[in-house]
Order: sequence, then C-alpha cells, then structure tokens
Amino acid sequence: SKNTSLSVVAPGIAEALLATAIGLLAAIPAVIAYNKLSSDASKIAVRMEGFADEFSAILSRQIDEKVAQKT
Repeated sequence: SKNTSLSVVAPGIAEALLATAIGLLAAIPAVIAYNKLSSDASKIAVRMEGFADEFSAILSRQIDEKVAQKT
C-alpha cells in the first residue's frame, strides 16, 4: 500500500478548485443572462400572439363588411 501525503495531492486539489471557481465565474452570469433573455422572449411572444389575434379579428371584420356591402 502506498503512503500519500498532503504535499503530494494538494497541488492537484488546488488546481481543480481553481478550475471549478473559474468555471462558476463564467457559468453563473451566463445562466442569469440566459434566464433574462428567455423571460423577455416569452413576454414578446405573448404580445405578438395578442397582436396577431387582434389583427386577425380586424381583418375578418373588414372582410365581412365588404362581403355584406356587395350583397
């Protein structure tokens, strides 16, 4: 059985912790930005659906009025 001391494994652990910290520094702002953009996109989609419904209703009314005028 091999005897391992802290001085042997400490540099590797320190490197892994540093890499993890750097990864978190990159990932956390990215997740926050993604969630903000996703939320904004959802709000825009809801507004566009509402506009499309209103626009469709207006066009339908105008078409119905023109058909009624011709008969």
